[in-house]
Amino acid sequence: MSNNLTVQSVSTSREARGSQKKQKPVVFWFTGLSGSGKSSLADALERRLVVNGFHTYLLDGDNVRLGLCKDLGFSAADREENIRRVSEVANLLLDAGLIVLTSFISPFQRDRDLARSVIGDQNLIEVYMATPLIECERRDPKGLYKKARQGLIKDFTGIDSPYEAPTDPDIIIDTITHSIEEGVDQVMAYLEAWRSK
Repeated sequence: MSNNLTVQSVSTSREARGSQKKQKPVVFWFTGLSGSGKSSLADALERRLVVNGFHTYLLDGDNVRLGLCKDLGFSAADREENIRRVSEVANLLLDAGLIVLTSFISPFQRDRDLARSVIGDQNLIEVYMATPLIECERRDPKGLYKKARQGLIKDFTGIDSPYEAPTDPDIIIDTITHSIEEGVDQVMAYLEAWRSK
């Protein structure tokens, strides 16, 4: 890294860009095991936000790993770099005045703390998809748990790599007792209260 770089100041602030869009920019950070409902809820939430006139962008783990982070594997260092890159992109989108939805397993607390430090504590709402492993494995929409149990996928979160549940998330979604639409309602209610702060 060069010591000769400095932040270039700009005249238009994040707040001004958000005001232009008649919204308060924020990042929703969805975390949870594979199959917990992160992507489904983030997608449904984005649809609801757009219908209500909000300007959004959804960063999904699989999609990002097929492009921006396709050079990364699943070692601890690569997972950390994946989250660092996503955090930087989310922060740029936040600066553009958008409501950003990120859907990443982000299994380690240190990586979620890194995201919070890049984005800013006041700009990040952590949404924990509190779906138990047994239910995620039962759902197994991509067949990944089956492959991990067969030894075909190494370091799979929840099987042979840990998932550190958030200790103090802003929102906890229970996808066993609540539908995706009810989860969207819960997040929208939180957003409305947050916007009025």
